[in-house]
Amino acid sequence: MLSLHSTRALNNGIQMPVLGFGTYKLTGAQCEQSVSLALNAGYRLIDTASYYQNEREVGLAIAHSGIPRSKIFLTTKLWNDQHEDPIGAFNQSLSSLSLDYIDLYLIHWPVEKVRNLTWKALQPLLSSRKARALGVSNFLIPHLEELLSQTETVPAVNQLEFSPFCYHADLLDYCKSQKIQVMAFAPLTRTAKFSDPRISHLPQKYSKSMPQIFLRWSLQHGMIPIPKATSQEHMLQNTQLFDFELSSKDMALLDTLNEDYRISKWDPSVFK
Repeated sequence: MLSLHSTRALNNGIQMPVLGFGTYKLTGAQCEQSVSLALNAGYRLIDTASYYQNEREVGLAIAHSGIPRSKIFLTTKLWNDQHEDPIGAFNQSLSSLSLDYIDLYLIHWPVEKVRNLTWKALQPLLSSRKARALGVSNFLIPHLEELLSQTETVPAVNQLEFSPFCYHADLLDYCKSQKIQVMAFAPLTRTAKFSDPRISHLPQKYSKSMPQIFLRWSLQHGMIPIPKATSQEHMLQNTQLFDFELSSKDMALLDTLNEDYRISKWDPSVFK
């Protein structure tokens, strides 16, 4: 039975929490406070990126939390203009976070011509144990097929935008077939799709909120969702996912809602 303390084993044996906290567009004191509240609420997976310009604040929240570093799983990412010096970019993130290691380091977008070279350049981070796992973000099947044809190191994670309204079953199935864990960002569509009449009955049926319905859908598909919230109430609510289960009928209903609705301003398919 899943709980907030459950983990999923990555393809290199590393254990990753089943639910995380996203920090996109959280900056400054608000970011530090939000991450502190999230850690207090029981989250142990924190997701950031160099592009978010909040690694320092995330690191401060971790340092001040009183929680042993080994109990926190930290993810950050290499941005598109950092491919010329991937190790330098990693070390810059490590310094900004004031940490000795990063649990999961991702290539943020599949930038043409350089993504596979960058993947190879990052491999020494595993042997040095500065990174416990390496992965990618926003990689579609063609990107992954190309990468896997050139490396023996399969990405541990692929972070993608996934929600019932941005649901690409073929991509999810492909990642599962390659033992690549899918991490779902923007799993709540930033509330944009909560009023869809086709699913308006679900919160009452399960005595749960619509965000909880969306997040439970992600969990039951084997994904690791990373919702963002700024209020403690919403943070706590987003963790209360483990005392109910969506029926197969309702999962099938949610699966029919895909309309490629993206919160991200970029579609990964533009990267060739």
